[in-house]
Amino acid sequence: MDKNMFQKIDESEFSEHHINTDLVKKLISVQFSEYAHLPIESVRKQGHDNRTYRLGNDMLVRMPSAEYYALKVPKEQELLPLLKPYLSVDIPVPIKMGNPSHDYPFNFSIYKWLEGTSANFLKLNDKSLESIAIQLAKFLKELHGIVGIDGPSPGKHNGWGGDHVSVYDE
Repeated sequence: MDKNMFQKIDESEFSEHHINTDLVKKLISVQFSEYAHLPIESVRKQGHDNRTYRLGNDMLVRMPSAEYYALKVPKEQELLPLLKPYLSVDIPVPIKMGNPSHDYPFNFSIYKWLEGTSANFLKLNDKSLESIAIQLAKFLKELHGIVGIDGPSPGKHNGWGGDHVSVYDE
């Protein structure tokens, strides 16, 4: 594991909801007291949609940064466990879903931590890019080959993806 993933970072600009380690600690202690004793560390390379925190040694907390991203949380909680048996690559496994509160207005997720190195930290060359492309193609083939599990219906949670093009007309 890359120890630099957990360097201290400035969390002040994450969102209007002031997502930071203190907030995550408070939400975990109130909603999931069984995890309150575990250390919480912000991961260094953050995304835009969610803020990610390591919870203990084998879990992570994903905090949506805005309502649009929070709408995806229940869908992820529902679909990821259904998809997992069909895929040869590890995917996040939801453990718990946090509820909106006075301190934070959205659902959030606790997932099993997947060990590895973020693509943001890889030193890429032609051979590694080829390997990643092959792995991605295999994953997409497996994902598209799943029968009997419907993806999410079009809606606000996915930008109306999969709906008729007329939804984009004003």
